Order: sequence, then structure tokens, then C-alpha cells
Amino acid sequence: MKKFLIASAACLALSAAASAEDVKVGIEMGFTGPIESLTPPMAQAAELAMKEVSDSGLFLGGAKVVPVRGDETCIDAGAATAAAERLVTSDKVAGIIGPTCSGATSAVLTNVAIPNGMVLISPSATSPGLSTIDSKGLFFRTAPSDAREGEILAQIMTERGVKSAAISYTNNDYGKGIAASIQSAFEKLGGKITLSAPHEDGKSDYSAEVGALASAGGDAIVVAGYADQGGAGVVQTVLDTGAFSKFVFPNGMWGESLIKKFGSQIDGAFGDLPGSDSPGAAKLLEMTKAAGINGTATFVPETYDAAAIMLLAMQAANSAKPADYKGKIMDVVNAPGEKIFPGDLAKALEILKAGGDVDYVGASNVEFIGKGESAGSYREVEIEGGAMKTVKFH
Repeated sequence: MKKFLIASAACLALSAAASAEDVKVGIEMGFTGPIESLTPPMAQAAELAMKEVSDSGLFLGGAKVVPVRGDETCIDAGAATAAAERLVTSDKVAGIIGPTCSGATSAVLTNVAIPNGMVLISPSATSPGLSTIDSKGLFFRTAPSDAREGEILAQIMTERGVKSAAISYTNNDYGKGIAASIQSAFEKLGGKITLSAPHEDGKSDYSAEVGALASAGGDAIVVAGYADQGGAGVVQTVLDTGAFSKFVFPNGMWGESLIKKFGSQIDGAFGDLPGSDSPGAAKLLEMTKAAGINGTATFVPETYDAAAIMLLAMQAANSAKPADYKGKIMDVVNAPGEKIFPGDLAKALEILKAGGDVDYVGASNVEFIGKGESAGSYREVEIEGGAMKTVKFH
């Protein structure tokens, strides 16, 4: 009889273990292409949140979270769509963190996410145009829209005495959106945009583009591009020709490669990127340092938060099915509930398991408004002595 009871207990244990199936979550980012230097720490931040949840043993009856990476390339909508289709149909992911770039996000949302009922939480797709897509409640972003960044950057430019500027923007959804937002906000503050013109990524010569911008003139040049592509080419040409003495960079330019390539040559350059000085931001910096991740890199807080939010929503719904948990995303992010910061995910899972409420603040001080839009905070940064330093927060 005793042997029978032991055997029965063992069978029950095996049955419980089998019921807690692994939950796969896609991480679709531009691992190659114009932002390839930005994405490694972002992906690592998402995986850090996933590990924290897995290690707790509290997620959906003891399930583990398995990250699956996909390369969107940032600028190739076809490649982004194909990568997302593989994640959904072959890898059977329960949700996707990403894509990173706005054009890729639009393509994946329209061609894959909506038809398949798949949830996307992007940490960095910032085009205002994404707000106009009817996502059926499937799309969220932890980075604020470029409509908000344009206002912040225009304010910073005005405060720093820039009265006129030329804009060179990458010729895609992101570049067009941020350039238009900066121009509108800057002109409302009394500034003048002398010329706003596109540049194509992948060219070897940007002398014609810089020549036109130089002819238009301005106190500064705003380079709204990518640090690993055309944006860097425009910067190099400006340095070679002396066309402008002051650089302004929005979020897409603040990659490690910018500092490595130009260093003190661009001392005095300034701009902004999403970020806050909240307790959660400080906590994530400690966690990323311990894990060997560059926690100061662009969009790292937003990516950790995107992964954490998705997993907490699954716990709140007691289901990893997008149709079940998509309606819980706003609930776990906004009040009411106990405030949750990085490192608190086990506590959050316990609260949700017991039927309680959480208010996920995270590392980026995230709050969702409207259709899953982040209200957003920004870090004003500048280059000094060949290194990026934070000046203040907005």
C-alpha cells in the first residue's frame, strides 16, 4: 500500500510538471541593419525580465519562459514580416517583444499580428503613424511616440539657444515622423527650420545632401537617422566639410557605435532619448550591471518593461493565449494596485496569482494612455570628452 501511495504521488508530481508548459516569447529586433549596435542590450534586457519570471517558479503554475529571437533588419518590411511569421507559425510564440523600428512594426502589425491575433509590445517603434492603425487591441509600446519627442527636443534646442536648424532624416516611417514632429514643435516655439530633407541609408557619399543643407544654413543640423547607417554618413560628411558646428540627435542616433566612431569629434552634440530618473531606473541599472548588460544603452529600460508587462498580463489572465491576456495589459500597467519595479516580478506574480492588482511602474516609469501608448519621460544627453552624459530629465 505504501509503495502504491508513493507511486501515486510521483505520478501526480509528473502530471503537474507536464501541465506547466514552457511559454515561448518572440524577441523581434533589428539584429542586422542600421540599428544593429542598439539591439543587443535591448534583447538582453527582455531576456533578463524573462529569466526573472522563470526563476520565480510562480509563473502560470511553474512554467518557464523561453525567448526566441527573430531578425527584422529594421528597414526591410518583407524580412520583418517573414521573421514574425516564423515566430508565430513555426516557433509558436505567445507574444512578440518588438519590432524595434517603426516601418517594420507597421508591416508586422498589419500582415502578421492582426491576422493571427498576436500581441506586440514594441519598446522602440515611435512613429506617430502607428497610433492611427486599428490594432484590435493587439499593439502596445513602452516608448513614447515621436510626437512627444519632437516637443521635448524642440524645447531643448530652444533652451540651448538654437534659433534655426536644418534637418536630415532617414527616408522611412521613423525619419519622416520624427522630422515632421521636430519641425512643427520647433516652429511653434519661434524657431526656423531652414530645410528638412531625406537621406537614404546605405550610401557611400552624402556630399550632395549635406551640401543642400549647408546652403540652407542654420545654427545646427538635426540628424534624425541611424547611428549604424546613413545618420553616421551624414555626420562624417558634416565633419569633413565643416558645414555645421553643432549637432542635434534624436533617439535613433544614440547607439554605442556613434561614440566609438566619432568620440570627441562631436563634443557639444546634444539630444534626447527615452529615460527617467525614477527608482525603477536606478534599480534596473544595478540589475543590468550585475548581469553584464549595458543598462545605459538606448531603450534598455523600455525593453525590460515590455517583457515584464506581457508576462504579468499572462499571469493576470492565467493564460498565455493572446486573446485572453491582451485585455489585461492596461490593467497591470496602470493604477490601482501595488507599485511594481524591476526586481519585483516575483512579488507581482504572487499578487496576481492571489487575484490582487498591480501597478507596473517599471524602469521607464511607464503609464499607458489611449490605445496602449506610453506617456513617456526623456533624458537630455550631450557629448563631453568623447562620452555621453545625462544632463537632466524631462
